[in-house]
Amino acid sequence: MNQYIELKQEEFQKAIDFFKKDIASLRTGRANPAMLDGIQVEVYGAKTPLNGVASINVADAKSMIVAPWDKNVIKDIEKAIVEAELGVGVINEGDKIRLSVPQMTEENRKDLVKKLNEKQEEARIKIRQTRDEIKEDIEKSEKNKEISEDDKFKFIKELDEETKSNNDELKNIRDKKEQEIMTI
Repeated sequence: MNQYIELKQEEFQKAIDFFKKDIASLRTGRANPAMLDGIQVEVYGAKTPLNGVASINVADAKSMIVAPWDKNVIKDIEKAIVEAELGVGVINEGDKIRLSVPQMTEENRKDLVKKLNEKQEEARIKIRQTRDEIKEDIEKSEKNKEISEDDKFKFIKELDEETKSNNDELKNIRDKKEQEIMTI
């Protein structure tokens, strides 16, 4: 791998990691604590991640239990979950909140796949932007006589292979998630 790609390798990895994290919150037909990752609860005058004020447990394939450590914030937690519009049933049982994940319809699944595709395209754009930055650096180096024209073409070919490899990885992650969403 050439030095230009090595300098920006972390950028490629960040795009892939962000994509993985971003799609983890997409609801499949099963209860998954990652669905709640983005929820912020207004407690004690500050916004706090849900997993910072409560434990989250999967009771079975269709339900989760959110048990606050301080029972006084249960209403705030319930409000935050409802406002997140996750499409789950929220039942306040006094000392804990039960979330029921309804069976997904074919239409829900297709909408989630559309969202998944949008998120994949965002990640591909980030990879493309990183590729363009590296290509600019290579061309600038050749223009400044730091590398030969042959090296420039060799480096750009390596860059295209690296970009393709990253896009293939995104596609594999996306395909796996689509399979999870479409499985009944």
